[in-house]
Amino acid sequence: MSFLTDLLVFLVAAVVMVPLVRQLRSSPVLGYLAAGIVVGPHALGLVENEQALHVIGEFGVVFMLFMIGLELSLQRLWVMRRMVFGLGLAQVAVTSALIGLVALALGQPPAAALVIGGALALSSTAFVLQLLSERGEQMTRHGRHAFAILLFQDLAVLPLLVVIPLLAGESSTVGGALFHVAVVASLTLGGIILAGRFLLQPAFRVVAATNSNELFAIATLTLVLGTGWVTQQAGMSMTLGAFIAGLMVAETAFRHQIEADIRPFRGILLGLFFMSTGSSMDLPLIAADGVRLVVLLVALLTLKAAVIFALARLFRLTAADGGQVALTLAQGGEFAFVALTLATGLGVVEPRTTQTLMATVALSLLVTPALAALGRWAARRLTVAPAAGADTLAEESAGFTGHLVIAGYGRVGQTVARLAELENLPWLALDTDHARVADARASGLPVYFGDTTRAEVLDAAGLGRARALVITLNSPIATSRALAAVRGHWRQLPVVARAHDQAHAQQLRHLGATATVAEAAESSLQLGGLTLTTAGSEPQRVQEHVAAMRAEVGAMLGVDAPAPPKRAKAAPAASRSRRTEPEAPARPTSRG
Repeated sequence: MSFLTDLLVFLVAAVVMVPLVRQLRSSPVLGYLAAGIVVGPHALGLVENEQALHVIGEFGVVFMLFMIGLELSLQRLWVMRRMVFGLGLAQVAVTSALIGLVALALGQPPAAALVIGGALALSSTAFVLQLLSERGEQMTRHGRHAFAILLFQDLAVLPLLVVIPLLAGESSTVGGALFHVAVVASLTLGGIILAGRFLLQPAFRVVAATNSNELFAIATLTLVLGTGWVTQQAGMSMTLGAFIAGLMVAETAFRHQIEADIRPFRGILLGLFFMSTGSSMDLPLIAADGVRLVVLLVALLTLKAAVIFALARLFRLTAADGGQVALTLAQGGEFAFVALTLATGLGVVEPRTTQTLMATVALSLLVTPALAALGRWAARRLTVAPAAGADTLAEESAGFTGHLVIAGYGRVGQTVARLAELENLPWLALDTDHARVADARASGLPVYFGDTTRAEVLDAAGLGRARALVITLNSPIATSRALAAVRGHWRQLPVVARAHDQAHAQQLRHLGATATVAEAAESSLQLGGLTLTTAGSEPQRVQEHVAAMRAEVGAMLGVDAPAPPKRAKAAPAASRSRRTEPEAPARPTSRG
């Protein structure tokens, strides 16, 4: 009963704190942390067994890594190998060495310094990926590099767990133990990949044939937790196994259904994880040793950010992208709690040192949303000069006049481009997805890599000579920033913007959009109209209803909507009674 009470307290605290934090336009992660701090044993003391909730919450990180794997594929991961095993390896090695040397200079024994360096070199996968997801930045240049570093850090967990007992004197052959671990890890991951390649799709095909949603969800949970259990038994992290499983599922036809089944579990469990992390923050210790903790916190953030920024520049990232990666990954990670606790139990690190370092890591997690916001602010300040490739973009767009500029070449942007082709209207698109841009350019399409929130990129795209701009970005925040950049330099240019909902559409109109389309509203109108037509309603009457409701929505947003079509003569009763099949959509052109 105590566990159920603790869980209920956590959930009530989240319901209260998260909306409050959202009203302040901050990350929900900060709300979960604050909720955990308030109800934790070091504040109101309403939760007695937060450790049990923390164990459950760790499954949220497992499901999150599975979802990340779903969004990738083995082919894309192979493309990222230079970032993972280049930048990721360099970050872990250099940061561990420097932090270890600092700990050694401060009087820590060599074994303790080695553990401290390795533990603090790792960042928080849960916090960073959640923040990137909220901002829609997973596939941006800095988002991909941050994820690559985090992925290698997950791989580095295993060697560190092996080294800690060796430092405690429980084994005499370090090299032999590491070789044994490498063999076990290779066999385990290889077995998971082979099983996924040859058994996964047939197994899910059998489950899908039962037409049972519950059984399909159970099979999905079994896959995630089963692969995590296998890697954990082999001495690796559960998150690594879940990530590999996600990569396997991404190659199958069941990817989207599995993603829909997992998403609710991931959200709830991640919230518990963040709250349990907040409840572990020792407020009396922070208050009693506040100055020292602040010094350690600033030192940790500064050192990690400086190392990551320098390495990012070495790997040819721009100063803006390198700054965002550095500040986003400057915090300590949740794995530091595991490593330091293990080292303390084996006598490698003193308990007082562990408490201080764990409090420092907890504080760094607390300031992570602010660090990410600082990184975005710094990126905007560091891009005053033309972005890389802007000169080339300006040269290639020199022949465009009276053209349409499309900000975002996803599914919506591609549809707009095809419509422009049907009208023989020249168009040019900008996108920040390298793979998407490469595919489009390989087909001879005028699609260029560029951040549409930067005025110099828009200028290079010939926006001053353009007929109109359409913003089709999926992120509401990015859409607002792009519109603000446009209106800061081109006040008279017609701009049509894709809005997330009616509230976002009103915000875009306030920022200066010529016209907006609230995607949720328009989709619901089209879906409702098609449903009524398919159900046998008279098409003309359905069109009038849809047009009237569209005009009503437009009036709410301050947009002039087209008048409803005139009512045609009533059709004979017999023809009205027949079910009308919807017209098949036109097939896209081969260029799309």
